[in-house]
Amino acid sequence: MSARSVELRDAVRKARLYLIFTPEVCGAREPLAVLEAVLDHVDIVQVRPKAPDRNAEPARGDHARIQTNARELFDWCSRVLDVVKSRSSSVLVIANDRVDVARSLQDRGLAGVHLGQDDCPVDIARAVLGDDALIGFSTHTHGQVAEASELAVDYLGFGPIFETATKGYARGLGAEAAWIAQQGTELPLFPIGGIGRENVVELAEVGRAAVSSAILAAPDPARAAQELRAWLDGV
Repeated sequence: MSARSVELRDAVRKARLYLIFTPEVCGAREPLAVLEAVLDHVDIVQVRPKAPDRNAEPARGDHARIQTNARELFDWCSRVLDVVKSRSSSVLVIANDRVDVARSLQDRGLAGVHLGQDDCPVDIARAVLGDDALIGFSTHTHGQVAEASELAVDYLGFGPIFETATKGYARGLGAEAAWIAQQGTELPLFPIGGIGRENVVELAEVGRAAVSSAILAAPDPARAAQELRAWLDGV
């Protein structure tokens, strides 16, 4: 295992706040300015521009969803990497679902790719990206968590935890389900879906969360990120 591989996996294990960076969620504000304002409080940024004909997260069992546009994702990942480098930040940058884009930006510092249940198979993604890249994987049930633990992935997303209009869920799996899921795997697990300042305390035992609008759409994104991070850190 290379030094780079060890460094990335150690960073994921220590990570607490995972930002899903969807530029459209920033509203009228300049997305990269919002990102720069919150970098001190997040550990991982997944770049996920919203496709015009799907939600930010596919519904379970939805095999008809469309992949993120490669050109758009490449451009946004490049911009995000530039912002991170300009701040001399240690934040990890992950591409959403496109293994081809992740591979093309590895030499510029992109850490890896996050895959959904219906994206490129993990073994193919690992073969393309090599051992030094991070691969994240979305899960929605405890059975999927168990299955994913046997794959060549480095961390898991799990959810939706709470009700979320963004993803089209009227109810979530609940914070207890996230804790049980984390106990069932040695991989770092990031609860996702409907998480905000009003309920993040329920995830204190897990100690991690993945969020988007709770930060990007907040009146003060930096303060929102700082508060979420404090709850996850147990401050």
